[in-house]
Amino acid sequence: MSTSALRPAARFAVADAITLLRVPLAIVFPLFSAMPVRLTVLGLAAITDLGDGFVARRFGASRLGTVLDPVADRLFMAAAYAVVLCSGKLSWWEVLAVLARDIIATTAFFVTVATGRATAVPARAGGKAVTVLQLLTLLAFVLDSSLLRRLAWSTAAVGLYAIWDYNTQFFRKLRAR
Repeated sequence: MSTSALRPAARFAVADAITLLRVPLAIVFPLFSAMPVRLTVLGLAAITDLGDGFVARRFGASRLGTVLDPVADRLFMAAAYAVVLCSGKLSWWEVLAVLARDIIATTAFFVTVATGRATAVPARAGGKAVTVLQLLTLLAFVLDSSLLRRLAWSTAAVGLYAIWDYNTQFFRKLRAR
């Protein structure tokens, strides 16, 4: 991999356009209840989530992309899980558990920026696993699968691990400063 692919460029990158596709998907998911539409939207959200990272590593990233990607991710998940919550298929506390990693990461980001201690922690395996499980939980919801609740709790459990893992890395980076 070239060093230019590792250093964020100053301008808008192709990966950013892929990331931005999740914004309209976050709007469409709640608007249409038809299973084929929701499956398509969910599939596109998953592809753009995986694809933007691949494109960024292969062709270069932008500083903007490092902010856009987590915002687009959180926006899509919030919109999709609002639909799950409104359906009554999971309780509010189960949805909260599924999204705990996202809520804590977002809160931590704002706290660290406000306190001047912001530091980037690269994506970790636990965080990627939570994203995959969140998408699988949404798939179970769309398909009205009996696995929905089990997937939700599995997502919450892996989310707790991811929170611990990111926290460990964050404080390790702070001590190294």
